[in-house]
Amino acid sequence: MKNVLITGSTKGIGLAIKNELELSGYNVFGSGRSKIIDKNYLEIDLSETENVKLLYQKAKEVMGNIDILINNAGQFYYECIEKIDTNKAQKLISLNFITPCLLCSCVAEDMKKNNFGRIINIGSISGVVGEAYASIYSATKSALVGLTKSLALELAQYNITINQINPGWVETNLTNNALNKEEKAQTIDIIPQKRFIEPVEVAKLCKYLISDDAKGLTGQSINLCAGLSCGS
Repeated sequence: MKNVLITGSTKGIGLAIKNELELSGYNVFGSGRSKIIDKNYLEIDLSETENVKLLYQKAKEVMGNIDILINNAGQFYYECIEKIDTNKAQKLISLNFITPCLLCSCVAEDMKKNNFGRIINIGSISGVVGEAYASIYSATKSALVGLTKSLALELAQYNITINQINPGWVETNLTNNALNKEEKAQTIDIIPQKRFIEPVEVAKLCKYLISDDAKGLTGQSINLCAGLSCGS
């Protein structure tokens, strides 16, 4: 049984990934800001980067080893560039980019020793095509692409793969709360498939990428966006 550490596992995409992998027989340790009583879960704020090692140590204490890391925790920040709040921007960069970097650093040594590892970074289509009024968010997700490609080269000889999934608009409570009925209809109208991605689609792609069938896939940035990245 492979052990998985996933951040941001309590709702949306993270919860879908957690459920899919548990149903497939993986041992999953999750984290998030919600209060949940579960030995395989830690309530923690990963925008505070000093908490990264605490999460890693707790997951190792419970599972004994981390075979698979899924960097899913993230935050969105929507603001025009001239009104960017420094504190909000720094927290966003910490959570969306620095924390995944540090978690990769934590698991890499053990994965090298075991000659096996799988890492998946959950990015965003906004990091591939850009998004007006979300420049800091887009920049953090774009930075993950560079991290993914570079670490894929660095770790390939140790049978460690690292890939990135870039979802487009996803059908989650967060999305539905952010858009009213008219805004959602307008958004769907510009998506080539005329629909939002379901969280389970991201989860099933994760399951494939960590499987032996995908051992030749590494350093890839995969756009799961219903055609949104192809243009209009």
